[in-house]
Amino acid sequence: MSGLRVYSTSVTGSREIKSQQSEVTRILDGKRIQYELVDISQDNALREEMRNLAGDPKAIPPQICNGNKYCGDYELFVEAVEQDTLQEFLKLD
Repeated sequence: MSGLRVYSTSVTGSREIKSQQSEVTRILDGKRIQYELVDISQDNALREEMRNLAGDPKAIPPQICNGNKYCGDYELFVEAVEQDTLQEFLKLD
């Protein structure tokens, strides 16, 4: 597993999760940062992979990893954007 991965779900009744996922991908696209969108709703193994990387058995999307290194969740992502530390947050340096 290598490269930036955004764990998301295409099956959710939560508008908040949909909005957070959209914001993460919109920001990454706007900054032309390449990433792989991983839909955990298609495979329970992917959900477990996301939760193992996050170190939280109840983690919900969106979660962001770079290879096997956990970057953070939506709140940490937004904080990094606001503080102009996104490159460091995404472990791209």
